[in-house]
Amino acid sequence: MMKDAFGGIVLSTSFRWLVPFSIVYGVIILCLGEYSPGGGFQAGALLSVGVLLSRIILGWDTTFDVKGTTSVWLAGAGTFLYAFTGWLTLLGGADYFLDYNFFPIHIEPMHEMHAWSIFLIEIGVATCVMMTIINLLEAIVKRSEENVGSN
Repeated sequence: MMKDAFGGIVLSTSFRWLVPFSIVYGVIILCLGEYSPGGGFQAGALLSVGVLLSRIILGWDTTFDVKGTTSVWLAGAGTFLYAFTGWLTLLGGADYFLDYNFFPIHIEPMHEMHAWSIFLIEIGVATCVMMTIINLLEAIVKRSEENVGSN
Protein backbone atom coordinates (compact mmCIF):
# COMPACT_ATOMS: atom_id res chain seq x y z
CA MET A 1 0.00 0.00 0.00
CA MET A 2 0.93 3.66 -0.08
CA LYS A 3 1.43 3.77 3.68
CA ASP A 4 4.58 1.66 3.45
CA ALA A 5 7.83 2.94 2.00
CA PHE A 6 8.28 1.86 -1.60
CA GLY A 7 11.84 2.87 -2.36
CA GLY A 8 15.14 1.15 -2.18
CA ILE A 9 18.59 2.67 -2.51
CA VAL A 10 18.11 3.68 -6.15
CA LEU A 11 14.71 5.31 -5.62
CA SER A 12 15.80 7.07 -2.43
CA THR A 13 18.88 8.49 -4.14
CA SER A 14 16.88 9.54 -7.18
CA PHE A 15 14.30 11.13 -4.88
CA ARG A 16 16.98 13.20 -3.17
CA TRP A 17 18.09 14.53 -6.56
CA LEU A 18 14.77 14.86 -8.36
CA VAL A 19 12.55 16.55 -5.77
CA PRO A 20 14.70 19.65 -5.11
CA PHE A 21 14.97 20.29 -8.85
CA SER A 22 11.23 19.88 -9.37
CA ILE A 23 10.46 22.27 -6.51
CA VAL A 24 12.96 24.87 -7.71
CA TYR A 25 11.64 24.56 -11.26
CA GLY A 26 8.07 24.94 -9.94
CA VAL A 27 9.03 28.14 -8.13
CA ILE A 28 10.75 29.46 -11.28
CA ILE A 29 7.64 28.71 -13.35
CA LEU A 30 5.54 30.49 -10.71
CA CYS A 31 7.76 33.58 -10.60
CA LEU A 32 8.11 33.87 -14.37
CA GLY A 33 4.51 32.92 -15.20
CA GLU A 34 3.61 36.43 -16.34
CA TYR A 35 6.46 36.71 -18.80
CA SER A 36 6.76 33.18 -20.16
CA PRO A 37 4.61 30.13 -20.76
CA GLY A 38 3.51 28.63 -17.52
CA GLY A 39 2.11 30.11 -14.40
CA GLY A 40 -0.01 29.04 -11.49
CA PHE A 41 -1.40 25.78 -12.83
CA GLN A 42 1.92 24.41 -14.08
CA ALA A 43 3.74 25.57 -10.95
CA GLY A 44 1.14 23.95 -8.70
CA ALA A 45 1.43 20.67 -10.58
CA LEU A 46 5.24 20.71 -10.32
CA LEU A 47 5.21 21.61 -6.63
CA SER A 48 2.80 18.78 -5.87
CA VAL A 49 5.26 16.32 -7.43
CA GLY A 50 7.62 16.73 -4.47
CA VAL A 51 4.93 15.87 -1.95
CA LEU A 52 3.58 12.99 -4.01
CA LEU A 53 7.02 11.48 -4.61
CA SER A 54 7.81 11.69 -0.92
CA ARG A 55 4.61 9.79 -0.14
CA ILE A 56 5.32 7.12 -2.72
CA ILE A 57 9.03 6.60 -2.06
CA LEU A 58 9.42 7.42 1.65
CA GLY A 59 6.01 6.22 2.84
CA TRP A 60 2.90 7.87 4.20
CA ASP A 61 4.50 9.15 7.42
CA THR A 62 7.15 11.33 5.80
CA THR A 63 7.92 14.75 7.25
CA PHE A 64 7.74 16.36 3.79
CA ASP A 65 3.98 16.09 3.54
CA VAL A 66 0.68 17.95 3.69
CA LYS A 67 -2.24 15.83 4.80
CA GLY A 68 -5.99 15.82 5.26
CA THR A 69 -7.78 18.96 6.31
CA THR A 70 -4.61 21.06 6.08
CA SER A 71 -4.45 20.55 2.33
CA VAL A 72 -8.16 21.32 1.97
CA TRP A 73 -7.74 24.56 3.93
CA LEU A 74 -4.71 25.55 1.85
CA ALA A 75 -6.61 24.88 -1.39
CA GLY A 76 -9.36 27.16 -0.10
CA ALA A 77 -6.81 29.80 0.89
CA GLY A 78 -5.37 29.76 -2.63
CA THR A 79 -8.82 30.19 -4.13
CA PHE A 80 -9.54 32.99 -1.66
CA LEU A 81 -6.32 34.81 -2.62
CA TYR A 82 -7.28 34.66 -6.29
CA ALA A 83 -10.82 35.92 -5.62
CA PHE A 84 -9.66 38.54 -3.10
CA THR A 85 -7.28 40.04 -5.65
CA GLY A 86 -10.17 40.38 -8.10
CA TRP A 87 -12.46 41.87 -5.48
CA LEU A 88 -9.80 44.42 -4.56
CA THR A 89 -9.86 45.74 -8.10
CA LEU A 90 -13.67 45.95 -8.03
CA LEU A 91 -13.52 47.82 -4.72
CA GLY A 92 -10.96 50.16 -6.27
CA GLY A 93 -13.52 51.24 -8.89
CA ALA A 94 -12.99 48.76 -11.72
CA ASP A 95 -15.82 47.92 -14.10
CA TYR A 96 -14.82 44.25 -14.37
CA PHE A 97 -13.04 41.59 -12.34
CA LEU A 98 -9.21 41.80 -12.32
CA ASP A 99 -8.82 45.22 -13.96
CA TYR A 100 -5.33 45.85 -12.61
CA ASN A 101 -5.48 49.59 -13.30
CA PHE A 102 -7.79 49.90 -10.30
CA PHE A 103 -5.74 47.89 -7.84
CA PRO A 104 -5.94 49.86 -4.58
CA ILE A 105 -2.20 49.60 -3.89
CA HIS A 106 -0.61 52.04 -6.30
CA ILE A 107 2.88 51.26 -7.50
CA GLU A 108 4.74 53.28 -10.09
CA PRO A 109 5.38 52.51 -12.90
CA MET A 110 2.03 50.99 -13.83
CA HIS A 111 3.46 47.77 -15.28
CA GLU A 112 4.94 46.94 -11.85
CA MET A 113 1.48 47.14 -10.33
CA HIS A 114 0.19 44.78 -13.02
CA ALA A 115 3.08 42.38 -12.36
CA TRP A 116 2.46 42.25 -8.61
CA SER A 117 -1.29 41.79 -9.10
CA ILE A 118 -0.75 38.93 -11.52
CA PHE A 119 1.83 37.41 -9.17
CA LEU A 120 -0.77 37.34 -6.36
CA ILE A 121 -3.16 35.55 -8.70
CA GLU A 122 -0.46 33.06 -9.72
CA ILE A 123 0.34 32.28 -6.07
CA GLY A 124 -3.33 31.64 -5.35
CA VAL A 125 -3.78 29.39 -8.38
CA ALA A 126 -0.56 27.46 -7.67
CA THR A 127 -1.56 26.85 -4.06
CA CYS A 128 -5.04 25.70 -5.03
CA VAL A 129 -3.81 23.38 -7.81
CA MET A 130 -1.04 21.88 -5.67
CA MET A 131 -3.36 21.10 -2.79
CA THR A 132 -6.12 19.81 -5.07
CA ILE A 133 -3.75 17.33 -6.71
CA ILE A 134 -2.59 16.17 -3.28
CA ASN A 135 -6.22 15.79 -2.15
CA LEU A 136 -7.08 13.79 -5.27
CA LEU A 137 -4.24 11.35 -4.68
CA GLU A 138 -5.19 11.02 -1.03
CA ALA A 139 -8.82 10.27 -1.95
CA ILE A 140 -7.79 7.67 -4.54
CA VAL A 141 -5.42 5.94 -2.13
CA LYS A 142 -7.98 5.85 0.69
CA ARG A 143 -10.63 4.51 -1.68
CA SER A 144 -8.35 1.74 -2.96
CA GLU A 145 -7.34 0.79 0.60
CA GLU A 146 -11.02 0.53 1.59
CA ASN A 147 -11.68 -1.75 -1.38
CA VAL A 148 -8.68 -3.96 -0.59
CA GLY A 149 -9.68 -4.19 3.07
CA SER A 150 -13.24 -5.27 2.25
CA ASN A 151 -12.19 -8.22 0.04
